[in-house]
Amino acid sequence: MHQLFSLVLGQRDLSRAGDLFSLEDVDIEDCLSQALDQIKAISCSADYLTSDNDQAVVEICITRITTAIRETGSIEKHSAALVALWESCLEHKLTPPGESTEDTPHAKIASDITSCILQNYSCPSVMTLAVPVAVRFLQRGNKELSRNMSSYLSLAAMAKADLLSDHAEAVTLSVLGEMFCRAVVLQSFSR
Repeated sequence: MHQLFSLVLGQRDLSRAGDLFSLEDVDIEDCLSQALDQIKAISCSADYLTSDNDQAVVEICITRITTAIRETGSIEKHSAALVALWESCLEHKLTPPGESTEDTPHAKIASDITSCILQNYSCPSVMTLAVPVAVRFLQRGNKELSRNMSSYLSLAAMAKADLLSDHAEAVTLSVLGEMFCRAVVLQSFSR
């Protein structure tokens, strides 16, 4: 792994995390999957939810990694590690507690990764990994994530419908559930 990524992630050094943006994309491209694996270990640790420092380091590193992936066109090379981190978010709470509108730390990670993965809806190898995970996000109750997943999945369906065929029931139930919730809200306002 690049020395600066090792330092920032290994020591969770927020003061040096911004320096990652001074690196050339091509200089870090080979270590991105390794960095994603380390981010997954950090975000799954017991103290992640209570450590603002760790959360900030992870957010900065994810932004740097997803930028490098886009700029180098290396989504296929890093899709397995990216999808593994994304999927690990499903093991954690994704809906804000009570009346809070602020995303949970794992919902932030999932949101940051979603577009990087699903903007590649025309790439079958990436979508083969991503679609089963995206469908699971539809059922987790985070409205913003569900809305984004639905939009990207509709693009994936247009590009390669057979990728969604195994998940048609789950997608349909999610869409119907969303429509039902909207109907109930609209009906309550009309009274």
